[in-house]
Amino acid sequence: MAKSRSKKYQNKIGQIPGSIIYTGEKEYSELFIETFNYNKDQFTEKELKNVEETFEFKTSESVTWINLNGLNQVGAIEALGNHYELHPLVLEDIVNTNHRPKIDEYDDYLFVVLKMLHNDKDENIISEQVSFILGKNYVLSFQEAEGDVFDSVRDRIRHAKGRVREMKADYLLYILMDAVIDHYFSVVELLGDKIEDLETLIFLGNADKSINKDIRDLKKDILRIRRAISPLREVINRIEKHDSPLILKKTKTFYRDIYDHQIQVSENIDIYREMVWSLMDMYMTTISNKMNEVMKVLTIMASIFIPLTFIAGIYGMNFEYIPELHYKYSYFILWGVMIVLFLLMLRYFKRKKWL
Repeated sequence: MAKSRSKKYQNKIGQIPGSIIYTGEKEYSELFIETFNYNKDQFTEKELKNVEETFEFKTSESVTWINLNGLNQVGAIEALGNHYELHPLVLEDIVNTNHRPKIDEYDDYLFVVLKMLHNDKDENIISEQVSFILGKNYVLSFQEAEGDVFDSVRDRIRHAKGRVREMKADYLLYILMDAVIDHYFSVVELLGDKIEDLETLIFLGNADKSINKDIRDLKKDILRIRRAISPLREVINRIEKHDSPLILKKTKTFYRDIYDHQIQVSENIDIYREMVWSLMDMYMTTISNKMNEVMKVLTIMASIFIPLTFIAGIYGMNFEYIPELHYKYSYFILWGVMIVLFLLMLRYFKRKKWL
């Protein structure tokens, strides 16, 4: 998979700036477009198969959300971008899925890139790039394929929950970004549960050899999440400080709220990062302690048998004159001496709490 991504990215090398080349993995996604057009009193929801049907919303007085699924459909994206007068470099960045989160400011719109994270049914982290265009009365969003974290946003628009139908497009961008960041919490929380489970296994001594792979996978997941979350601070800061009629002053307060959420997620992931790095040390310490216990037992056994072996060695020598050999009860006396030594040494080790 890594080689495939590298090969696709190499196709961009040497191309003219602004060339629209899809670098993602979902090459066979069908084009799917959904639109929400609304104001305080009404809303319409449509599913479209033709990008030209979205052109009418550019001059609409109502707020419009156009969500396009299928970044491999570069022709449709180019047509949409040309109609909404998007810069060629913006179109290039939309289909380039290797971008870090960022924001670009243009005269008539803002371009925002985020990483959308969520867990699949097997609790694996799914990362997908989502791009937003904020215009005067519209928000365009671009995803690789169907399936996202925006169901709560759709529900709020359909049922006029909260203030979304009373606000402008800048508020729509806020709740879309807020939905993405809220899902970071669930991803990070599940990651924390995995770390705690591994920590418990290691502490109880129940970890097997697969623990190395589990820790390595957790490290990779944390790095992916940090790469998705860390640049968001700059993105939200620039939205707050952006002096543009696209972002109303009363809406900037809401962006400060998701900034606080981003800080909280970043702090949590930093804590979990330290915990993961300490898991391997804890595991190696546990293995070392087990080895020390084994060595202690072997050392005690050796210490017990050394004097017994010494006695057996003396009376096993082939000298002709060993007086004790001719005594009638020598054999039993020797056994008695060895047993007494054995018991005395056991008592000594227990008093020293070595046993």
